[in-house]
Amino acid sequence: MSDTDKSKDIVNPHAAAKFISIGYGNMVATDKIIAIVNPEPAPTKRLIQEAREAGRIVDATHGRKTRAVIFTSTDYILLSSLQPETITQRVEG
Repeated sequence: MSDTDKSKDIVNPHAAAKFISIGYGNMVATDKIIAIVNPEPAPTKRLIQEAREAGRIVDATHGRKTRAVIFTSTDYILLSSLQPETITQRVEG
């Protein structure tokens, strides 16, 4: 393995994170996203309520209907008015 090949395996902790918009000027680091889900199922609603009570909710809907719930590796839950599919496309793009 050449030195060039080895450098590809090294992760730079100081590298700039990729951010995507989750609506209304709010951004999230893509490397922190664990899941993007629909807010309607009862288990998701329970998790949102528990996070709200614990102060771990970031509401980025600006008063609009919540259409996507984003779970992060930092135990925060982000609420967005964008569709989960839209956010997923932005993460993949």
